[in-house]
Amino acid sequence: MTNFIDTYQNQIFNSLIILGVFFAILMILKISIRKIGKKSGINDARIHLIIRYTTVSLFLLSLLVLAFIFGAQFEDLALVFSSVFAVIGIALFAIWSILSNITSGVIMFFSFPYKVGDKIQIHDKDYPIEAIIEDIRAFQLHLRLDNGNLITYPNNLILQKPVTLVQKDAIEDFENGTDLI
Repeated sequence: MTNFIDTYQNQIFNSLIILGVFFAILMILKISIRKIGKKSGINDARIHLIIRYTTVSLFLLSLLVLAFIFGAQFEDLALVFSSVFAVIGIALFAIWSILSNITSGVIMFFSFPYKVGDKIQIHDKDYPIEAIIEDIRAFQLHLRLDNGNLITYPNNLILQKPVTLVQKDAIEDFENGTDLI
């Protein structure tokens, strides 16, 4: 054991520094994501989801840096990563829509102009929808129709279709039972 420590003393010291830096970056990112989420009125479940994505990404990046610190060569890592990505790519080809919805969920976290409680119109040629956003999740939105039915709408489609925010006055009139005409 002491032979290992003596041999890799510099690498262990550098690794501890790198891990400390990545931990500090992770804490700063978590605080920033929470602030952005709260400022934008995003619910806690979505904030925690983005924090998990960030944590996993930083963890994988730190593993890559640690591999270089301990002497891994770029060519060796390139071979390993290309093999792994090829297998993952083939396996995930069948479930591309899941990845598309996850990616859309991340994009929606930072740039989706609508919030839970907003009434929106989705302009879909085949099936237009007017509903209130009940929840925004990792894979889909939960939309409540006027008749009470719940629709789950995929995140990737909401970014592809034109969406209109129904005026808040119209929603208040609707909730109060006032005739809109």
